[in-house]
Amino acid sequence: MPPPPAKWKGRCDFNSSVCNNKLIGARSFFESARWNWKGIDDPVLPIDDSAHGTHTSSTAAGAFVPGANAMGTGMGTAAGMAPRAHLAFYQVYFVKKGCDRDDILAAIDDAMDDGVDVLSISIGDDNAGDFAADPIALGGYSGIMRGIFVCTAAGNNGPDPATVANEAPWLLTVGAGTTDRRALANVKLGNGLEINGESYYQPSTYVSKQRPLVRDTAADGTCSDKSVLTSEQVSGKIVLCYTGGNLTNLEKGSILHDAGAAAVIIVSPDWAGAVISPKAHALPAAQIEYKSAEKIHAYMNSTQNPTARLVFRGAVFGNRASPVVASFSSRGPSKQNPGILKPDITGPGVNIIAAVPMPDGLAQPPNELAYKFDIMSGTSMAAPHISGIAALIKKAHPTWSPAAIKSAMMTTTDIRDRRRMPILDYDGPHANMFALGAGFINPTRAMNPGLVYNLSAHDYIPYLCGLGYSDHEMNSIIHPAPPMSCAQVPVLQQKDLNYPSITVVLDKEPYAVNVSRAVTNVGNGKAVYTASFEEVPATLSVTVTPSRLGFSAVNEVQAFTVTISSKNGRLKKRITEAQLKWVSGKHVVRSPIVVSSKKFFQKNTTSADQHTG
Repeated sequence: MPPPPAKWKGRCDFNSSVCNNKLIGARSFFESARWNWKGIDDPVLPIDDSAHGTHTSSTAAGAFVPGANAMGTGMGTAAGMAPRAHLAFYQVYFVKKGCDRDDILAAIDDAMDDGVDVLSISIGDDNAGDFAADPIALGGYSGIMRGIFVCTAAGNNGPDPATVANEAPWLLTVGAGTTDRRALANVKLGNGLEINGESYYQPSTYVSKQRPLVRDTAADGTCSDKSVLTSEQVSGKIVLCYTGGNLTNLEKGSILHDAGAAAVIIVSPDWAGAVISPKAHALPAAQIEYKSAEKIHAYMNSTQNPTARLVFRGAVFGNRASPVVASFSSRGPSKQNPGILKPDITGPGVNIIAAVPMPDGLAQPPNELAYKFDIMSGTSMAAPHISGIAALIKKAHPTWSPAAIKSAMMTTTDIRDRRRMPILDYDGPHANMFALGAGFINPTRAMNPGLVYNLSAHDYIPYLCGLGYSDHEMNSIIHPAPPMSCAQVPVLQQKDLNYPSITVVLDKEPYAVNVSRAVTNVGNGKAVYTASFEEVPATLSVTVTPSRLGFSAVNEVQAFTVTISSKNGRLKKRITEAQLKWVSGKHVVRSPIVVSSKKFFQKNTTSADQHTG
């Protein structure tokens, strides 16, 4: 690694043996936190007790590490998305205590002063309130004023609607999906039926043979009652346990191990759907989908002596039904700006292997590198994937604005899985745009998008005025920019912010709206793009004027208007989706369109009467 760039002004609170030309900054922010919580001493070193920060940092910019693995599974060379990038981390979260608003703001401010190019923020609060109160929205705006790309996690409160965090349009908000890798640990029943499962701890010493299969006899079947899980009941047997109860799955595995069980089958919760997030148990284990448990119960009820064996198949790549949106990934619509589609994009966020101080689980790591890597799932894991890709794009295109980088990623996403079928949600149906955003990241195409929807920091001011923010609140958001008054700028409706996605509401006659957009040519000097639409339902009319855009130079800007209307009065379907595509000989620039037949919320959380004074 080369030394830090000349502009770098950050510091490392560890000694020189910890920080180097890769890790060039490490700080902890506790000034506000130490007044609120006992047990935080001064000073606090940025030690990652939860492994969350190490995992996300290495995902974004970790160096190449041959032989990386999770408990012996998934062996290969690990690397972050931007493996040659310098890395600094700023700790604001404390285990079992959380984060403090002022510390978050202080960390973002200092990171900007230190000279970062990309901010990857894997924290958030879907109840953070409006942008004038949200520290990530406030700090993020200051970042884009300096040309810093700010990438955030959408949150893990899915699949309920309107749970997305980090909603400000100047932030890139990232949802989580699966990858094509699975650590297969199947369950083969005594009747020959084999059920797919997963496990990242697959000990080579395990002898795969048919063993007695038993289930927890307690009412809920969660294996949470130690008095039931006795040696007499489970010794030498494979035990079926549901997720839930008053014990974690790891704790259940430990109890079964101590009682002499041969293995455990963990049933994922119903809400997880097809997404499995296994742990490294103290004994051999397979984790299966909730619906698969019905087949096991049917077999157990068909015989007096049910048996099963675990079949470990290791890491398997190429799952064609991927990616799938994770159940936990927070969903739109946005409460703070329902006229902007959130999340923006989806990235890999399920069973991600990355560096940790120590793996979570009770199994003994089978090799030296297994002590240094682990799997984690969450939108916290998805966001640093996108952050690292943003760093690569910024390196390739140093003059691009944060909005241009965001647009490049959003308009080049994949909306189909490896089967060329629409990407699915966790429970089987096609993932809607409030789950998937614009689609799943495609880094190669994002490097050369052809056209971008550009925005400066100043362009958000009319939008904030249109949301009903008072001058005082608006100026608190755009600080340290010079104070402004909404009377000085034209009010901009949410639908007309020059965003890579389009969201409209058709709740009033004549059930038609015009949407304004402008694109900047960042591809070839001369190019012609023609508009087309996909997935437009028969009840909707979508047109664009002009339908053809001709460019003669790089950075040339062309404006257009999209007209969206109902063909037969009020739409009967609540949410309708479509796609706008600008197509040239070399590029396809795609924007998702969301149409609602009525307002998403009875009263917007940012209505004008809430933002007065």
